This record gives sequence, structure tokens and C-alpha cells, in this order.
Amino acid sequence: MIKNYLKIAWRNLWKNKGYSALNIFGLAIGITCACLILLWVEDEVNYDSDFPKQDLVYYVPTNQTFEGEVYTYNVTPGPLAKDLKEEVPGIAKSAATFGEELLLTNGETGINRFGRYVQPDFLEIFSLNFLEGELKTALSRPDGIVLTQKTAIALFGTDKNVLNKVLQLNNEFSFTVTGIIQDLPSTITYKFDWLIPFQRFQLGQENMAWAEQYGGNFADTFVELTPNTDFKTVDAKVRKMIASKIEYDTEVPNEAFLHSIKNWHLRSEFKEGKIVGGKITLVKSLAFIAMIILVIACINFMNLSTARSGKRANEVGVRKVLGSSKKGLVGQFLTESMILSAMSAILSVVLVVLLLPSFNTLVEKQIELSLSEPIHVLSLLGITLICGLLAGWYPALYLSSFRPAHVLKGVDKNKGSATIIRKGLVVAQFAVSIVFIISSVIIYQQIQHVRARDVGYDKGNLLNVSVTGNMIDKYLPIKQDMIATGTVKDVALTNTNMLSSGNNGPGLTWQGGQDTEDVLVRFRYVSPNYFDTVGLNLLEGHGFNSDNAVDSTNVIITQSFAKMMGDGSALGKTITRSNTEYNVIGIVNDYLYGDMYGNGKTGPVMFFNYSNFANTMYVNIKPKSSRKDALAAIKNVLKKYNPAFPFEYRFENDLFNSRFRNEELVGELAKIFAFLAIIISCLGLFGLAAYTAEQRKKEIGVRKVLGSSVSGIVRLLSKDFMRLVLIALFIAIPLAWWFMNKWLESFAYKVTIDLWVFAIAGIVAVSIALFTVSFQAVKAAIANPVKSLRTE
Repeated sequence: MIKNYLKIAWRNLWKNKGYSALNIFGLAIGITCACLILLWVEDEVNYDSDFPKQDLVYYVPTNQTFEGEVYTYNVTPGPLAKDLKEEVPGIAKSAATFGEELLLTNGETGINRFGRYVQPDFLEIFSLNFLEGELKTALSRPDGIVLTQKTAIALFGTDKNVLNKVLQLNNEFSFTVTGIIQDLPSTITYKFDWLIPFQRFQLGQENMAWAEQYGGNFADTFVELTPNTDFKTVDAKVRKMIASKIEYDTEVPNEAFLHSIKNWHLRSEFKEGKIVGGKITLVKSLAFIAMIILVIACINFMNLSTARSGKRANEVGVRKVLGSSKKGLVGQFLTESMILSAMSAILSVVLVVLLLPSFNTLVEKQIELSLSEPIHVLSLLGITLICGLLAGWYPALYLSSFRPAHVLKGVDKNKGSATIIRKGLVVAQFAVSIVFIISSVIIYQQIQHVRARDVGYDKGNLLNVSVTGNMIDKYLPIKQDMIATGTVKDVALTNTNMLSSGNNGPGLTWQGGQDTEDVLVRFRYVSPNYFDTVGLNLLEGHGFNSDNAVDSTNVIITQSFAKMMGDGSALGKTITRSNTEYNVIGIVNDYLYGDMYGNGKTGPVMFFNYSNFANTMYVNIKPKSSRKDALAAIKNVLKKYNPAFPFEYRFENDLFNSRFRNEELVGELAKIFAFLAIIISCLGLFGLAAYTAEQRKKEIGVRKVLGSSVSGIVRLLSKDFMRLVLIALFIAIPLAWWFMNKWLESFAYKVTIDLWVFAIAGIVAVSIALFTVSFQAVKAAIANPVKSLRTE
């Protein structure tokens, strides 16, 4: 029976090669799209799944309330980890960590790598795989360092037999290699290249007493629960910990809580202290869109199969007369569908392999399709089966339902409900395609809208250079030599880049205004010429003195801060922080930091004339200077004063643009989906138009003999299809408007949806559809009528 099904199915597919090719290619595009997206989804949902204890490990964020609004931060006070382990039953292990990029040197080999200062439990919490050294003792000595395989190879040329070798950190501290761990998977949120004891972070800094207090948040904290511990009980005690430890009165609640490491990558967006989403929203959206593309591809098969039912009707009638059951006929037609689906899947595997490099570049991943992976094989088989059933079930039921008496009498089988359903499916295809077109345009508009907003400073020619080695000590000669090159306007130091929210804190009081205890103020520690370098405008007062001692109790504030200080000028007023009074000597304009999609109402910022712990050097390149020449000159200056450290930089404009990576990814994928949806829809339309022209060829021949023009026949054959596309347009417009308004709701600063977007999408869709249909219509219209009428 099955052999017979396969033989007949293959014969029918081969007999109708053109339509089979359309179906196979259209379905292959849909399966390819689904495979690529599902590979991306697999990569995303597998983040942090390689940790053996993922069900027991929790990250500890904090909620803080400022002016009635709850903010969630990833950092905690330094001593929290230790106290949680000692005082909260159910917490087996805990570790505080802090990340930093340092120069690692072995003789003449030096590399910049990001690593972490960690407490000993960190190694056991994450069950790191030691290739050399012992997990329990690797960080027992204060000068011990654990390296990943790649880092060891980069420094020593091998990851074997490197224990007890000595290397330098920042050309200042000597560390002994006490362990080599297996490289971390790419699907790890918490990345690092080296680990050293947490206490070295404190020993390497000045005035670090605050790190042992509950007044400041700076550490990433992890805990491991004991098995079978009640999560809610432990979490409730964790939430009370910080408040019980703070020894001074505060109006700013600071509450720690447990957040599962399994949710870290996908569900890390908080609002009012509660999880509201994160990347999981994008994952679900793309998975849904991939499914829609697949359905559109299946619709082609359904449409072409039912449209060509007249060709198969006699076959069905004869089979039924000869005793074939409806079940047998359904099996026959589903077999054809499954063969077609299998051929499409094989083609899609080839397409996926060819397209993966470009797709990886787009999504910035290293995804692979491995047919040796059971999950990949099963997923592909599942998609093939679903497509075969989804595309074939309706045609199979429809064709097998023909009555032999009607069929053999020549009753028209191509009218009624099947025609209505077919038209409805064409409308659905094009409606989805138009929604994708509109969405891609609006997403592009939104990104460009935010990119073009006034950020309040000069980011166009601003170079962001990482501070390393003795760049702070040699700042003045570095600055002088850079300016002397003729390519640099000014140079400044700061502890926070322009885009970052940076250090902040409450507890300030000042003259004027209302109660100020819970107002969140941002702190910036800068060199005197910082404002000229980055392009912030001094609205009142004057800048900092080049002598830090003169300005030790003077500050400059932003315009929004000045307004909070009450009526009149803020110049000369005092701000009290930690029992120290600071005089306001200058006011600069507000500027955009933090959320680039925010409403522009940035919080108050307070600048101090102190750059001893700067991490960023800003270099303002002259507008008319060649960037290539400027970078070469800057590199030479830094090589002169900081020879051991590589020159690492990024333009501020590039950092600004990188903030829109997720939205750009959505926009690029929306464009691709729109293109694929249109292609698949047009393949189906092309097949239907070809079949319609074939069915009406005698009518066309008669019309031509009676004097109809080519244009008239083209209009005749095209109008029904164009009517369907116009209906799709009117359905798609309100749908797209609703979807995109919902998407834009997540942005405070957003573009207004213009009517021309819908007009452009409509023109594009109608034009493509018209071209597709007209090709077949013109071909039919110019055919010799003698050939179509010679059997009459």
C-alpha cells in the first residue's frame, strides 16, 4: 500500500514539475527561515544552562526606591555575600565578585583581558572545570590567579604545565598561576578570562573602607541554596538583610532579593522591582514570526492543490468507483504532501548551511546546524512532518470528498467554499507581508529618530580611550603632546563615560527646594577641562581650577539639579554630602545618559574636580583632522608615556549607536521577513495566475478572435487577484498600526507613525503583486489563439 502511495505520488509530482517546483521552493524558504530562527532561539534559551547547579544558584540584585519609584540594580554592598551565608539558613555558599579589564604580561607578551575578583565559594557555585590546579585551593593564596585555557595559551603558548608560573597584572603586581579552567561556553552571561582573590580588589585601591560597609553597592553577589530549601522563605530573609545592617537612618529603602540564574539572560528587565520581561520577549516574537512565515509557505501548497482540483477530480472519481475509500485517498494525497515537504526540507538544509555565515554576522553569534545533534535532527523531522500535514490536510480532505457521480458528469469542482477559502488564504498571505513591510519601516524610523536626537554634548568627534597603566599620572604631558600634534582639540579624564548612569547616591541635602533625602543624584569625577572636551556648555559660573586643591569643596551641577534647588540662581548655594559642604561654582546644560529611549528628563548630575580614579580618557579630535592621522598621532603619544599597554579606543558615536543593537536586529529581521513573505506570497500568486490563465485559455482565444486587446485581457486576468491584494492592504493597515503602537509603547521617546508609511507599503505590495500576475497575464494574452481553439 505504502509503496503504491509513493509511486503514484512521485508520478503526479513529476507530471506537474512546474507547480511542484513552486511548492518545493516556497516551502523550502519557509523551512529555512524557521530553522535559522529556531537555531537562534535554541542558543538564547540555552544561556547559562551549562552550570550543573543552575537550579540552586541565584543572582542577588537590589531594589532601591527614589522619589517613589523603584529602581533595580545588579550590584549589592560588598559584605552582603558573607552575611547571607552566615545568617540566612538555606544558603550553602555565597560569593561577591567585581569585574575589571587588566593588562596581563608574561615577559614581552602582554594582553588586555577582562576578569573578576572573586570570593572562594565562586569556584564551587559555578562548578568550574579545572584542567590544572585544585578547585578548593586555587584562590587560597592572595597572589594566586586562575586562567581560562585561551588566556593561558595567549600568554604562555600552551595551557599545559603552566602552574606556578608568574605573570604581571598592569605591570605592577606579580601573580602566580594556581589553576587553569576549561574555556567557558559562549552561552554564558557571566564571562571572564581570569580570576583572582576578592581581597586583592581592595588592596589595590585607595580609601576602600566603604567596600566593607553597607553604604555603597558595587559587587555582583551569587548564592547557592541547599537542596530542597524553600525558596520563598530564604528570599524573604534576604530581602530584610540590608535594612537590618545599615547603621544610619535613611529614607531610601535598599532591598536585596534572589533572581534565578536560569532567568538571568532572558528575564532581566525589571519595573517597580518586578520582572516584566527582557530578551524573552524578542525570543517569543521571533519564534512566532518564524511560525507565521512557515504557515504562509504552507498556504501556497494548499492554494495550488485546491486550485488544480479539477485536474485530479476525474482521477478521484474513477478511484472511488473502483472501490477506493476516503481514508485511502486522504493517505494518497498526504503522501504527496509529505514527499514534497521532505524535498523542501532537504533543500532547506542546503540553504541553511549556505546562509548561516551571513546570519551569524547579523545576530553576532556562532550558531551551527549539526545533523549529528539529535535535537537538530528531530526538530527538522518535526518541521517536515508539520509542514506536510499542515499543507496537505485540507487539499487531501477536499479532494477526497468529491462525489463520483458529479465528477464523472463534468460538474465544475472548482467553485464554492474551496474558492472562498483559497481567496481568503491569498488575502492572509499578503496581509502578513504588508504588516512586515510596515513594521520594518517604522522600526527603522524609530532607530533613526533616537539617533538624531540632541544628546547635549559633542559625540561626533569624541574618542573614548580606556585608561590603563600610568595614564592618570602622566595625564598633563599626554594632553600637551596630543594637542601639539595639531589633530586634537582637548583631552580630559573621567570616571564614567557619557552614556553611563555611573555612580549615584541619595542622602544629599541642599539649600532650597523640598525634601531631598531620597533624590537620586549622579556623581562624576572629572579633570578641569572635561566640559570643554566633551562639549557641555557652561550656562552660569565658571569651570574648575587646574589646581585640584582649590576646588576640593567646589562642584559643578547640571541645569536640572539647579532647578531643584529652588528659586533664583544656584550659584553660591551649598550641597551637603556625607557631612561635607560643597559650593556650587558652575551650572552646565543637561545631557542624555542611561536610557537612550528615555523622555529626556535626566536626573541631576554633580561634578567633582577629582580624576585620580578615572577609567576613561576623552580625546576631542578636531573636525577637519583626518581620523586616520589623528588616531596614529594619539597612539604614538600613548606609546611614549604608556608603552606597556595597548591602545584601546572607541568613538563615542559608535558606543551611542551600539545602544540600539537589539532594535537594529529586530529591524533587520523584519526587513528579511518582509522580503521572504513577499517572495513566498508571490510564488503562490504566480502559480495561481498561471493556473487561471491555463484554465481560461479558450476564453482568452475567443476574446482575441473577437477583437479584445492585449491590455484588456491582462486587466481581465489581473483584476481578481489585485482585488484580493487590496483587501489584504485594508486588513493589514489597522493590524500593523496596532502592533507597532504596542511596540512603541515601551519607548518614552518615540516616532509618530505617519500615513505615508502605510501608503508606501501598499504601493510596494500592489506593485509586486501586479508584476507577478501581469507576467502570466501578458504571456496568456499574447499567445496565438489558434493553439487554444484548435480542439473546438
